[in-house]
Amino acid sequence: MANLVIDIGNTFTKVAIFDGGHMLRVEQYDDAEQADVNSFLTNYNIEKVVIATVKTERQSWLHILEARFNVLYFNSLVPAGVNNHYKTPQTLGADRFAAVVGAHHLYPGNNNMVIGGGTCITYDYVDADANYFGGSISPGLKMRYKAVNYYTAALPLLSADEGFNEAYGHDTRTAITSGVQNGIKYELKGFIENYIKTAKEYNIILHGGDSIFFDTLLKNSIFAPYIKIEPYLVLKGLNAAIQKHND
Repeated sequence: MANLVIDIGNTFTKVAIFDGGHMLRVEQYDDAEQADVNSFLTNYNIEKVVIATVKTERQSWLHILEARFNVLYFNSLVPAGVNNHYKTPQTLGADRFAAVVGAHHLYPGNNNMVIGGGTCITYDYVDADANYFGGSISPGLKMRYKAVNYYTAALPLLSADEGFNEAYGHDTRTAITSGVQNGIKYELKGFIENYIKTAKEYNIILHGGDSIFFDTLLKNSIFAPYIKIEPYLVLKGLNAAIQKHND
């Protein structure tokens, strides 16, 4: 029997199949369709379904799952093995909390700083005793490049340059690249230093579409030995939550 795990994000929808804690298959869609979901239903013996979504509009294919399964819609109020101290839990994104749950599930007994590189960059921290108090949200990598272009009259729209490794730009294009990418690098270092200043042992867990790029930005830092890359952390957190929910 398998678990069907769905993460509906701002940009992509990820669908995965888990057998216990092992992920058998994962697919990513710009906009999942009924046929995409049907391919999972026909090829796997699904017992449990969990869904997290950050969108307000309802996907048309959800009724298919609801007709066949007791679907768990994950949110920050679902008991999942983490003590949630967020002051407004109803406003905490399901994806952020699922990532925290995933971090604690994968690395129990450790202090875990979770950094999500998606549409926005999210910073969250769960301590070794499974306490979560909150985090931070800032504009993501692509959002910053787009904002520089959109809110100015003459600056071009650029994309990330993984080969850029300069302290400053020597023309307009590299000045933008420096501002965006060095800005994120310094932001990452600053948040990490602040979050883990009282932790003797910790992990820095990177997840999301820009996790590899963020790892590159931090590769020569003092934090490099503590970094773990978990691109499917949200999905793993959702799977851990549904297993906990049905215990």
